[in-house]
Amino acid sequence: MNANTQEMNATIDSRRRWQRTIPIVFVTYSLAYLDRVNFGFAAAGGMAADLKISASQSSLLGAVFFLAYFLFQIPGTVYAERRSVKRLIFWCILSWGILASLTGLVANLTALIAIRFLLGVAEAAVMPAMLVFLSHWFTRKERSTANTFLVLGNPVTVIWMSVLSGYLVHAFNWRWMFILEGLPAIVWAFCWLAWANDYPRQASWLSETEKDRVEAALLAEQSGLRAVRNYAEAFRSPTVICLAAQYFCWSVGVYGFVLWLPTILREASQASIVNTGWLSALPYAAAVPAMLFASRWSDRCAHRKRFVWPALLLASFAFFGSYAIGAEHFKVSYALLVVAGVGMYLPYGPFFAIVPEILPRNVAGGAMALINSFGAVGGFVGSYFVGYLTTTTGSPTYSYVLMSAALLASAILTFLLPGKRDTPARNAPLPHDTALGQAGAK
Repeated sequence: MNANTQEMNATIDSRRRWQRTIPIVFVTYSLAYLDRVNFGFAAAGGMAADLKISASQSSLLGAVFFLAYFLFQIPGTVYAERRSVKRLIFWCILSWGILASLTGLVANLTALIAIRFLLGVAEAAVMPAMLVFLSHWFTRKERSTANTFLVLGNPVTVIWMSVLSGYLVHAFNWRWMFILEGLPAIVWAFCWLAWANDYPRQASWLSETEKDRVEAALLAEQSGLRAVRNYAEAFRSPTVICLAAQYFCWSVGVYGFVLWLPTILREASQASIVNTGWLSALPYAAAVPAMLFASRWSDRCAHRKRFVWPALLLASFAFFGSYAIGAEHFKVSYALLVVAGVGMYLPYGPFFAIVPEILPRNVAGGAMALINSFGAVGGFVGSYFVGYLTTTTGSPTYSYVLMSAALLASAILTFLLPGKRDTPARNAPLPHDTALGQAGAK
């Protein structure tokens, strides 16, 4: 076999990793994100009136999920890192689907609080475990793009779920919306179990040669990292601490936006629940191409920080602009909310590529879980206070100020991170590059 043929085969095999792993990762995270969308529509579609939930209780329900999410992040991710991402995700998605459907059957506030807490437990380790999973399959030079396809499950889900949830609430009611939207996750859990593999060496659809190539490339990356003995040492890293604080502030803005956007838009525009769904979808639709562009360029130029803080700063300014303009100018305020949505979602891929590039595999997953845990606390703060301010004042004005300030702090913390160009990530061999080197040696 000549060198050109070898290179062609290696490239095909490299594509196969994307074609076989990214779709199941995308669908899995999409389903795990549904309850952060449909809960907002239930709140806007009559759930509070039916269950006699006060404004303060409604805010608590929007936030209690994140308490459990925080508590179970690190234990779940440690299990994924040391045992199996595949088994953990199966049980998480299956539990989520059952609990999500049961939400439509609750008869009182106590039952709803219990289910929201258990949903947080079921979802806690999904995001960091998925990041661990992608680090088993993709090199540094590919990882920002791979992470973006994972996180795209978030805005893409919000796009179609905003529209679908609006129609389901309109055609049936909020109870049937929960029941119907939970069932696909139950089915998908078994699809994940059948199709996912923890490591390339377990994939029957890869040749033995390609398995060796992928493993060799990933092992070569690990050799360039400073050894970290345990989680305690990793968690004390100033960079990890700064990233955790940054993600806390970022999540205040993101989850205040996600959970309460339908309510904010419906009250500001006096639109029907169906039209509210369409309006809620646009910010996320605009974010998708921006995320893909940023992740691709982040991988090409091996910079992470410069794709994070400017976008968050833009989102901060957009929220403040919505506050300054006021609710009486809905069209301009809405346009700024679209900009804010793009600014908050654009940096996810580059951001989550940072940790595996500074910490070795034995602690990277735990560090990502710690950072995501602080994001859960930020989600709690954002969803609670945005909901509280919006429902008690009858206006989203002060909520915009809160989200603007949180995102400004997040942008500043990102800017303060070391900005050195990541040369190893830029020059790290792709699996087919390693394969060509091995072939040449032979």
